[in-house]
This record gives sequence, structure tokens and C-alpha cells, in this order.
Amino acid sequence: MSDRPPVAEGIPDRLYGRRRGHPLRPRQQRLLDLALPRITLPDPASPRAAFGIAPRELWLEVGFGGGEHALELAARHPDIALIASEVFENGLCSLLTRIIPEGEEDTAPLPGNLRLWPRDARHLLAAMPDGALDRLHLMFPDPWPKARHAKRRFVHPALLPLLARVLRPGAEWRIASDDPTYQAWVEDVMGAQTLFARVSRQDAPPPDWPRTRYEAKALREGRTPLYWTFRRA
Repeated sequence: MSDRPPVAEGIPDRLYGRRRGHPLRPRQQRLLDLALPRITLPDPASPRAAFGIAPRELWLEVGFGGGEHALELAARHPDIALIASEVFENGLCSLLTRIIPEGEEDTAPLPGNLRLWPRDARHLLAAMPDGALDRLHLMFPDPWPKARHAKRRFVHPALLPLLARVLRPGAEWRIASDDPTYQAWVEDVMGAQTLFARVSRQDAPPPDWPRTRYEAKALREGRTPLYWTFRRA
């Protein structure tokens, strides 16, 4: 499948920076070569068909980082199908290491309710059917603090119509950020649109919120995360 299905005009040119950090170890390379293709969502146009369950709902997490939040969501909600999107190879390896035993990269059973999307999330969204998603998670996205990079922010006016198309009416969108620039950006962008209604904004996560190492680090370093819940109008 092409990594570049059509994306609507005006949508940010890309949402991510580098794809790889430190050089990959042999185990990590095997995970990418053997395990990742097995768990990658094959066809965004028919997303529910890719899972080993008949899901009650379909959720998406964009930019899952080390994968703790996505894996906890999948474990807590076995009747929910979750697509977890991430392009950073070290993050993909971090998640795969937690579910694939060493030496079983091409044979280990896969979670029935989890599939990955290791490509640009914009192209996943563009290929999905109308109203396909019941919930969207955006956890501590890259703030792209420089003004010339603001177009890469996931919370972006040009991206909102696409998100509104893919999220069914009443679907929930959760956002968290510890960056003051991004926090102000979310307030400005979401305050100027009518596609999503704000349900809450708070400085403590919802009761069912899986914590992550990044979140704990932000708190240790004195940054105050904000947590928003929006609902598709």
C-alpha cells in the first residue's frame, strides 16, 4: 500500500520529524522486519476487518511514543479495537518489545484488539471511512514550538474537517499536552471552530487515564499537563 494516499489541500505537510533516534540493535531490527508487518493495519478503508475480534468500538491513538498508553488501553478494553499510530522506529520497537518475546518475532501470537500504523497518520485518516472512529487520543504531541513549524501540529485548523469526517457524531477526542505553547495553541484553534464541543479542560487526567513515563517526567520537571476532552458535534 502506498504511504501517500490523497490528503485534502491545506492539511499540514507532515506531522512528524525524524523517524529514527539511536541506531537499532539486532533485536529491534528483527522486530521491524518480522513483527511489525504482521501487526500493521493492512487496509484503512476497512479498519475493523483487520482485528481478531468483533469490536464494540474503534479507537485511534496518534503518536504513541513508547507505547505504554496504547498497550494499557488495549489491555483494559479487550472489546475495543485500537489502532496505534507512530512513525518513530524506536517507539515502534519499544511497544513491540513488550508484546513479542525475543526469538518469536515472526511467530508470536498478536493481541486481537491492537493494530499499528507506522506511517503518517494523515494518510491513515484520509483513507478511513466516514464516522469510522469512536475515540481519538492525542497524547503529548510534539509542540513544534518554532513558528515556521506550527503547520506540523496535529491540532490544526486545516486538519479539523478531516477529523470531523472520520469521527462519528458524539465521538470523543482526548488531548494532553505539557507544553505551554501547545496548550495555548489548542485553546486558540479549538476555540475558533464548531465541529467539536469542549467537554472538559483540567490539570488532572480523567480517572481512567493510563499514565506514561513521559507524563511522569513532565511532572517531575515541574511542567503542568493540561487534559482536554472534546466531543464531535
